[in-house]
Amino acid sequence: MKTAAFSASASGYRKEQYMLNVGKIEEGFVLDHIKAGNAMKIYHYLGLDKLDCTVAIIKNARSNAMGKKDILKVECDINTLNLDVLAFIDRSITINVIKSGQIVEKRKVSLPKEIRGIIRCQNPRCITSVEPSLPHIFYLADEKKEIYRCRYCDERYEANDSGVL
Repeated sequence: MKTAAFSASASGYRKEQYMLNVGKIEEGFVLDHIKAGNAMKIYHYLGLDKLDCTVAIIKNARSNAMGKKDILKVECDINTLNLDVLAFIDRSITINVIKSGQIVEKRKVSLPKEIRGIIRCQNPRCITSVEPSLPHIFYLADEKKEIYRCRYCDERYEANDSGVL
């Protein structure tokens, strides 16, 4: 990723190009093509703040296809995390699986059939509003329209709702 720096010269300031190098990971995964601004949300939803592993968060990286994008590089076993939430947050994410420092697999994300503990039901009559110990569970009701519904009361969740936990 190229960034610009300015240095003083006799004629004023000149622009210098340099590369920002983020170290290579040996075992883990890279989440690429994240919509700019979503990296921290994904970081928290995946529980990376609770793991003892190396994580590099690159925000607002230049992208020919997207303009700007975020990237997450995570050095831990990909099988220790539930990645279902990724497509719910951003369907354009690509997962690059890294083994021995090389990309061995590229995965596209797809909407999960069920989401637990990510969104909250907004229906005040839902059992989850009076029983706080119940997990918030939503099922995928319409994949084409990306509509989720509460498992308990069938309340519809829409992407612009504020019911994120």
